[in-house]
Amino acid sequence: MSLAFLNGRFLPYSELSIAPHDAGFVFGATVTDFCRTYAHKLFRWPDHLARFKRDCDFCFVPLPYSDAQLTAAAKHLVTDNAKLLAPGDDLAVITFATPGPLGYMAGTDSGPPTVAMHTFPLPKERYRRFFTDGVVLQTRGWLPQRAFPDATIKHRSRVHWWAAGRRVTHPDAVPVLLTPELAPDTAVGAVLAVRDGAIERPFPGGVLDSISVKVVTELAAKVGIQVRTRQDWPEDPSDDGVEEMLLVGSAFGVAGVKTYHHDEGELTLPWPGPVFTKLAAAWSELVGVDVVRQFTG
Repeated sequence: MSLAFLNGRFLPYSELSIAPHDAGFVFGATVTDFCRTYAHKLFRWPDHLARFKRDCDFCFVPLPYSDAQLTAAAKHLVTDNAKLLAPGDDLAVITFATPGPLGYMAGTDSGPPTVAMHTFPLPKERYRRFFTDGVVLQTRGWLPQRAFPDATIKHRSRVHWWAAGRRVTHPDAVPVLLTPELAPDTAVGAVLAVRDGAIERPFPGGVLDSISVKVVTELAAKVGIQVRTRQDWPEDPSDDGVEEMLLVGSAFGVAGVKTYHHDEGELTLPWPGPVFTKLAAAWSELVGVDVVRQFTG
């Protein structure tokens, strides 16, 4: 049985729960983070922790634990739960925090905050097709930026992603929602374009603050690929000289897009493309794991 962390103590995963009057349930006021391991080592944990703390502060969710305490908890869960994995498998590590119980619903004082962590085996089957067939993207609407003032925050108010996933019509398509500037984003990773041999990323602040995009930017510099920010994205990428598209996310690293179904039509891209191939090799070298083989082997 796997171990979890809740409000300063470790407990069996089966006992991890929040009260029905917790603000995380009542309001969806939950800040969250998804980190993963490579060879049972947390990947870019300091970046994930820094973003998590920043997002908690932005959303008025107090964190009663220090960086050292949260890091120790994450490492303890990984060490303990990795013992249950099959050879070659890794863990997904979820951290979340809420303002805690709402006193007026239970006749008690409000709070304290709810802070939890848990793990589960990295779902390789979910992402396998990204590396065997290429990613399929489909535009399904708009990001609700006007309802939440900062799209960079990683939170659990994700009903728009749930609805978008129910509206896809192409088999295995990852739903895409657009910013007002037409920049694409998904629930599982950031979308990047390659044009004139350079990687183009959406304007910071318009989409989720992606740690995986930071990793790609660092790796691209090492392999001699330019990364630039694009302010305005085209309605029809087919007319914009897009040579490749990439999907990058914490769970799977970097994957190549084969087909992009958008409001103006369909764009078929070379897959696997040369930029994806270089970045996948660089990512594997960085983490000491053949990432493509981990999902396809």
